[in-house]
Amino acid sequence: MTEKAQNNDEIIEKAKDFFREVIAKNHIKNTEKLKNINNFNVNPFLNKYLANYLTGNDDPESISKALIYPRVLGTSINTSFGSNLQKFINTTLEGYGSTTTGMDIEFIDKIDGRKKYCQIKAGPQTINYDDVTTIQNHFKSAINLGRTNNIPIANMDCVVGVFYGEDSELSAFYRTLAEDYTVLAGKDFWHHLTGDEDFYQKLTDGIGDIANEFDSTELLDETIKALAEELRNIEVIEE
Repeated sequence: MTEKAQNNDEIIEKAKDFFREVIAKNHIKNTEKLKNINNFNVNPFLNKYLANYLTGNDDPESISKALIYPRVLGTSINTSFGSNLQKFINTTLEGYGSTTTGMDIEFIDKIDGRKKYCQIKAGPQTINYDDVTTIQNHFKSAINLGRTNNIPIANMDCVVGVFYGEDSELSAFYRTLAEDYTVLAGKDFWHHLTGDEDFYQKLTDGIGDIANEFDSTELLDETIKALAEELRNIEVIEE
């Protein structure tokens, strides 16, 4: 096995550990919190409609499902990944750590052979208007520091690496950055980082392998029933 292949395999194994120990455990913890109605911002105009839309009735169990499913399958897991992005970088990409202020990692681009100074973002829609200015300022500072230290850093060497998604999915904010700097999304980012054109697929497949370790159907059923019981109690008090 070549050194490059070994390093790439290590990234995949560390990514699997990260999802197992951080993302999945936080997901379970956040699911358990949903037994309490106070953890929801309930919209009284929509809760019964959504329950009927989902199950055909608006009994407490159906309302519970309409409240819990979007959080468990959408908001919770996406928020957990985003909030732990820096931890992912520090544990999974530690070999690429940066000493340059404002940069998450530094790496030798396996495609063009140039050193890259990179900020990591989660997905193609995960930055806003203010982030654009912040990222631009970090890149300008890196270029100026390189000039001071007689280290040539071109605009093309300043990279925004987007963990997942495709170029066609990038928001307008990323496209603004791409006018002056390099933005690499999903497969392209991991290809430039590792030199393996198929690494992105290998990485997502590797993380998918641990999915079989987590069957939370019982936890979901328990959470739905607990929230439904709380909704019944609230109805009794209101009556």
